[in-house]
Amino acid sequence: MDPQLNEVSQVFARFKAAFTRNDFSTCSDLLSRLKVLLTKFSSLPPSFQQTPNAVQELTLARDIYEHAVVLSVKIEDQDAFERDFFQLKPYYTDTCGVLPPSPQEYPILGLNLLRLLVQNRIAEFHTELELLPASALENPCIKHAVELEQSFMEGAYNRVLSARQTVPHETYVYFMDLLAKTVRDEIAGCSEKAYDYLSISNAKKILMFSSDEELSRYIMEEHPEWEIKNGCVYFQKAKETQPCKEIPSLQLINQTLNYAKELERIV
Repeated sequence: MDPQLNEVSQVFARFKAAFTRNDFSTCSDLLSRLKVLLTKFSSLPPSFQQTPNAVQELTLARDIYEHAVVLSVKIEDQDAFERDFFQLKPYYTDTCGVLPPSPQEYPILGLNLLRLLVQNRIAEFHTELELLPASALENPCIKHAVELEQSFMEGAYNRVLSARQTVPHETYVYFMDLLAKTVRDEIAGCSEKAYDYLSISNAKKILMFSSDEELSRYIMEEHPEWEIKNGCVYFQKAKETQPCKEIPSLQLINQTLNYAKELERIV
Protein backbone atom coordinates (compact mmCIF):
# COMPACT_ATOMS: atom_id res chain seq x y z
CA MET A 1 0.00 0.00 0.00
CA ASP A 2 1.10 3.55 -0.69
CA PRO A 3 2.78 5.01 2.47
CA GLN A 4 0.55 8.12 2.52
CA LEU A 5 -2.60 6.04 2.03
CA ASN A 6 -1.45 3.67 4.75
CA GLU A 7 -0.85 6.55 7.18
CA VAL A 8 -4.34 8.00 6.58
CA SER A 9 -5.90 4.55 6.99
CA GLN A 10 -4.15 4.04 10.32
CA VAL A 11 -5.15 7.43 11.70
CA PHE A 12 -8.73 6.86 10.51
CA ALA A 13 -8.79 3.50 12.29
CA ARG A 14 -7.84 5.30 15.51
CA PHE A 15 -10.56 7.89 14.81
CA LYS A 16 -13.22 5.18 14.40
CA ALA A 17 -12.08 3.47 17.59
CA ALA A 18 -12.41 6.74 19.51
CA PHE A 19 -15.78 7.37 17.86
CA THR A 20 -17.05 3.96 18.97
CA ARG A 21 -16.20 4.69 22.59
CA ASN A 22 -17.71 8.24 22.33
CA ASP A 23 -14.35 9.93 22.89
CA PHE A 24 -15.33 12.95 20.80
CA SER A 25 -12.43 15.13 21.98
CA THR A 26 -9.93 12.64 20.55
CA CYS A 27 -12.08 12.34 17.42
CA SER A 28 -11.90 16.10 16.83
CA ASP A 29 -8.12 16.10 17.21
CA LEU A 30 -7.68 13.15 14.86
CA LEU A 31 -10.12 14.64 12.34
CA SER A 32 -8.03 17.81 12.09
CA ARG A 33 -4.98 15.65 11.40
CA LEU A 34 -6.85 13.58 8.82
CA LYS A 35 -7.96 16.68 6.92
CA VAL A 36 -4.36 17.86 6.68
CA LEU A 37 -3.21 14.43 5.46
CA LEU A 38 -5.94 14.36 2.81
CA THR A 39 -4.52 17.51 1.20
CA LYS A 40 -1.62 15.37 -0.04
CA PHE A 41 -3.92 13.31 -2.28
CA SER A 42 -4.08 14.91 -5.73
CA SER A 43 -6.97 12.62 -6.73
CA LEU A 44 -9.38 14.41 -4.40
CA PRO A 45 -11.55 17.40 -5.35
CA PRO A 46 -11.21 19.91 -6.83
CA SER A 47 -8.39 18.53 -9.01
CA PHE A 48 -9.62 14.91 -9.37
CA GLN A 49 -6.33 13.84 -10.94
CA GLN A 50 -6.10 10.26 -12.22
CA THR A 51 -3.65 8.46 -9.96
CA PRO A 52 -2.99 4.73 -9.41
CA ASN A 53 -4.75 4.86 -6.01
CA ALA A 54 -7.49 7.34 -6.97
CA VAL A 55 -10.43 5.05 -6.20
CA GLN A 56 -9.02 4.02 -2.82
CA GLU A 57 -8.18 7.61 -1.89
CA LEU A 58 -11.60 8.93 -2.93
CA THR A 59 -13.39 6.15 -1.05
CA LEU A 60 -11.36 6.73 2.10
CA ALA A 61 -11.81 10.51 1.95
CA ARG A 62 -15.56 10.14 1.47
CA ASP A 63 -15.76 7.82 4.47
CA ILE A 64 -13.76 10.29 6.58
CA TYR A 65 -16.00 13.23 5.72
CA GLU A 66 -19.13 11.18 6.35
CA HIS A 67 -17.85 10.40 9.82
CA ALA A 68 -16.98 14.10 10.24
CA VAL A 69 -20.59 15.09 9.51
CA VAL A 70 -21.94 12.59 12.04
CA LEU A 71 -19.35 13.75 14.60
CA SER A 72 -20.54 17.36 14.21
CA VAL A 73 -24.05 16.18 15.12
CA LYS A 74 -22.77 14.23 18.11
CA ILE A 75 -20.98 17.30 19.47
CA GLU A 76 -23.94 19.53 18.46
CA ASP A 77 -21.85 21.90 16.31
CA GLN A 78 -23.97 23.19 13.43
CA ASP A 79 -21.15 25.30 11.96
CA ALA A 80 -18.90 22.24 11.76
CA PHE A 81 -21.76 20.31 10.19
CA GLU A 82 -22.09 22.88 7.40
CA ARG A 83 -18.33 22.94 6.72
CA ASP A 84 -17.97 19.17 6.69
CA PHE A 85 -21.10 18.66 4.59
CA PHE A 86 -19.87 20.97 1.85
CA GLN A 87 -16.49 19.23 1.88
CA LEU A 88 -18.31 15.91 1.51
CA LYS A 89 -20.83 16.97 -1.13
CA PRO A 90 -18.46 16.73 -4.17
CA TYR A 91 -17.96 13.04 -3.38
CA TYR A 92 -21.69 12.56 -3.98
CA THR A 93 -22.12 14.84 -6.99
CA ASP A 94 -18.82 14.56 -8.90
CA THR A 95 -17.73 10.94 -8.50
CA CYS A 96 -20.62 9.18 -10.24
CA GLY A 97 -19.23 6.33 -12.30
CA VAL A 98 -15.99 6.38 -10.32
CA LEU A 99 -17.21 5.31 -6.88
CA PRO A 100 -20.15 3.08 -6.00
CA PRO A 101 -22.97 4.89 -4.13
CA SER A 102 -22.41 5.30 -0.42
CA PRO A 103 -25.04 3.77 1.91
CA GLN A 104 -24.69 6.93 4.02
CA GLU A 105 -25.49 9.33 1.16
CA TYR A 106 -29.25 9.70 1.60
CA PRO A 107 -29.17 9.70 5.43
CA ILE A 108 -26.65 12.56 5.31
CA LEU A 109 -28.48 14.45 2.54
CA GLY A 110 -31.70 14.11 4.54
CA LEU A 111 -29.87 15.31 7.65
CA ASN A 112 -28.73 18.42 5.78
CA LEU A 113 -32.30 19.12 4.66
CA LEU A 114 -33.43 18.83 8.26
CA ARG A 115 -30.69 21.26 9.34
CA LEU A 116 -31.85 23.84 6.78
CA LEU A 117 -35.42 23.43 8.02
CA VAL A 118 -34.37 23.92 11.64
CA GLN A 119 -32.46 27.08 10.66
CA ASN A 120 -35.51 28.32 8.71
CA ARG A 121 -33.49 28.43 5.47
CA ILE A 122 -36.47 27.34 3.38
CA ALA A 123 -35.18 28.66 0.04
CA GLU A 124 -31.95 26.67 0.43
CA PHE A 125 -33.98 23.66 1.52
CA HIS A 126 -35.86 23.68 -1.79
CA THR A 127 -32.68 24.36 -3.77
CA GLU A 128 -31.01 21.29 -2.29
CA LEU A 129 -34.17 19.27 -2.87
CA GLU A 130 -34.31 20.27 -6.55
CA LEU A 131 -30.77 18.96 -7.04
CA LEU A 132 -31.81 15.44 -6.03
CA PRO A 133 -33.12 12.91 -8.55
CA ALA A 134 -36.86 12.16 -8.45
CA SER A 135 -36.14 8.67 -7.14
CA ALA A 136 -34.56 10.19 -4.02
CA LEU A 137 -38.00 11.29 -2.80
CA GLU A 138 -38.84 7.64 -2.19
CA ASN A 139 -35.94 7.27 0.23
CA PRO A 140 -37.20 7.29 3.85
CA CYS A 141 -34.61 9.87 4.94
CA ILE A 142 -35.44 12.37 2.19
CA LYS A 143 -39.17 11.68 2.48
CA HIS A 144 -39.04 12.36 6.22
CA ALA A 145 -37.48 15.81 5.68
CA VAL A 146 -39.96 16.71 2.91
CA GLU A 147 -42.98 15.70 5.00
CA LEU A 148 -41.64 17.69 7.94
CA GLU A 149 -41.28 20.80 5.79
CA GLN A 150 -44.83 20.41 4.50
CA SER A 151 -46.21 19.98 8.03
CA PHE A 152 -44.21 22.98 9.26
CA MET A 153 -45.47 25.23 6.44
CA GLU A 154 -49.07 24.08 7.01
CA GLY A 155 -48.80 24.82 10.73
CA ALA A 156 -49.49 21.17 11.55
CA TYR A 157 -47.21 21.34 14.57
CA ASN A 158 -48.58 18.17 16.12
CA ARG A 159 -47.25 16.20 13.12
CA VAL A 160 -43.88 17.91 13.46
CA LEU A 161 -43.55 16.97 17.12
CA SER A 162 -44.81 13.42 16.66
CA ALA A 163 -42.30 12.89 13.81
CA ARG A 164 -39.53 12.65 16.40
CA GLN A 165 -40.78 9.20 17.30
CA THR A 166 -40.33 7.95 13.73
CA VAL A 167 -36.93 9.34 12.74
CA PRO A 168 -35.33 7.22 10.00
CA HIS A 169 -31.83 7.54 11.47
CA GLU A 170 -30.49 8.03 14.99
CA THR A 171 -28.52 11.14 14.02
CA TYR A 172 -31.78 12.95 13.23
CA VAL A 173 -32.78 13.18 16.91
CA TYR A 174 -30.56 16.24 17.59
CA PHE A 175 -32.15 18.37 14.87
CA MET A 176 -35.61 17.04 15.66
CA ASP A 177 -35.20 18.24 19.26
CA LEU A 178 -34.19 21.68 17.99
CA LEU A 179 -37.18 21.75 15.66
CA ALA A 180 -39.51 20.68 18.48
CA LYS A 181 -38.21 23.55 20.62
CA THR A 182 -38.78 26.01 17.77
CA VAL A 183 -42.34 24.75 17.32
CA ARG A 184 -43.14 24.88 21.04
CA ASP A 185 -41.74 28.41 21.33
CA GLU A 186 -43.94 29.48 18.43
CA ILE A 187 -47.03 27.92 20.04
CA ALA A 188 -46.12 29.45 23.41
CA GLY A 189 -45.77 32.92 21.91
CA CYS A 190 -49.19 32.66 20.24
CA SER A 191 -50.80 31.27 23.41
CA GLU A 192 -49.72 34.09 25.70
CA LYS A 193 -51.10 36.63 23.22
CA ALA A 194 -54.38 34.80 22.67
CA TYR A 195 -55.23 33.87 26.28
CA ASP A 196 -55.04 35.39 29.72
CA TYR A 197 -54.69 31.93 31.20
CA LEU A 198 -55.08 28.25 30.39
CA SER A 199 -55.79 25.26 32.57
CA ILE A 200 -52.79 23.03 33.05
CA SER A 201 -54.48 20.25 31.11
CA ASN A 202 -55.17 22.57 28.15
CA ALA A 203 -51.67 24.08 28.26
CA LYS A 204 -50.22 20.61 28.32
CA LYS A 205 -52.34 19.64 25.33
CA ILE A 206 -51.54 22.76 23.30
CA LEU A 207 -47.81 22.53 23.96
CA MET A 208 -47.96 18.76 23.45
CA PHE A 209 -46.40 17.59 26.69
CA SER A 210 -47.26 14.19 28.08
CA SER A 211 -46.91 15.06 31.78
CA ASP A 212 -47.31 17.95 34.21
CA GLU A 213 -43.63 17.66 35.10
CA GLU A 214 -42.55 18.29 31.50
CA LEU A 215 -44.81 21.34 31.30
CA SER A 216 -43.50 22.73 34.60
CA ARG A 217 -39.90 22.22 33.57
CA TYR A 218 -40.52 23.94 30.22
CA ILE A 219 -42.15 26.94 31.92
CA MET A 220 -39.40 27.22 34.51
CA GLU A 221 -36.62 27.08 31.89
CA GLU A 222 -38.17 28.96 28.97
CA HIS A 223 -40.96 31.16 30.39
CA PRO A 224 -40.30 32.02 34.04
CA GLU A 225 -42.62 35.03 33.65
CA TRP A 226 -45.60 32.67 33.43
CA GLU A 227 -47.36 31.75 36.68
CA ILE A 228 -48.77 28.40 37.69
CA LYS A 229 -51.45 28.62 40.36
CA ASN A 230 -54.86 27.15 41.11
CA GLY A 231 -54.44 24.55 38.38
CA CYS A 232 -53.88 27.15 35.65
CA VAL A 233 -51.06 28.80 33.73
CA TYR A 234 -51.35 32.61 33.77
CA PHE A 235 -49.78 34.79 31.07
CA GLN A 236 -50.55 38.22 32.54
CA LYS A 237 -46.99 39.01 33.64
CA ALA A 238 -45.70 38.17 30.15
CA LYS A 239 -48.20 40.61 28.62
CA GLU A 240 -47.25 43.35 31.11
CA THR A 241 -43.55 43.05 30.30
CA GLN A 242 -44.10 43.22 26.55
CA PRO A 243 -43.87 46.71 25.06
CA CYS A 244 -47.17 48.04 23.79
CA LYS A 245 -46.88 49.02 20.14
CA GLU A 246 -49.52 51.52 19.12
CA ILE A 247 -50.62 51.59 15.49
CA PRO A 248 -50.18 55.13 14.08
CA SER A 249 -53.69 55.19 12.61
CA LEU A 250 -53.87 58.91 11.68
CA GLN A 251 -50.45 58.80 10.08
CA LEU A 252 -51.40 55.79 7.98
CA ILE A 253 -54.68 57.41 6.92
CA ASN A 254 -52.91 60.62 5.87
CA GLN A 255 -50.31 58.65 3.89
CA THR A 256 -53.05 56.66 2.13
CA LEU A 257 -54.96 59.84 1.20
CA ASN A 258 -51.78 61.45 -0.13
CA TYR A 259 -51.05 58.36 -2.25
CA ALA A 260 -54.61 58.53 -3.64
CA LYS A 261 -54.19 62.21 -4.56
CA GLU A 262 -50.88 61.52 -6.30
CA LEU A 263 -52.41 58.63 -8.26
CA GLU A 264 -55.32 60.88 -9.29
CA ARG A 265 -52.89 63.47 -10.65
CA ILE A 266 -51.03 60.83 -12.65
CA VAL A 267 -54.24 59.52 -14.17
